[in-house]
Amino acid sequence: MLRGERAGAVPLVVRVDVVDPVRPVVTVGGDLDFQTSGSLRAELARLLDGGAAARVTLDVAGLRFIDSTGLAVIVHAWRVGHESGTAFDLSGTPPFLATILEVTGVGELLARPSARPDTAWGAADATWETTG
Repeated sequence: MLRGERAGAVPLVVRVDVVDPVRPVVTVGGDLDFQTSGSLRAELARLLDGGAAARVTLDVAGLRFIDSTGLAVIVHAWRVGHESGTAFDLSGTPPFLATILEVTGVGELLARPSARPDTAWGAADATWETTG
């Protein structure tokens, strides 16, 4: 085990589904921590910085662990989305993460609406996966 790694850590898998480019869904599984958060941060930034998406959903049902760095990625994505008028939300929140969101107040933050109304737009068939 390398220094700084947790015993039993599970690599983060990030899957991006842009079948509907206005409402992309980013699905994560594994551990979201200091060592793995870069790939998720990059994918969320790519989707949120372009301004084409009206809503970005982060499906966290497969998440097994999150540390403060992972939580910061979620908060940062919400902030970028909020500033650009893109709604950002979580789906499939596991109980351990729901507790963390409640205790830290991040859950209330994520509940705030974006400035731009959610709109529908065409579709494309594109999906890819990265590991971190």
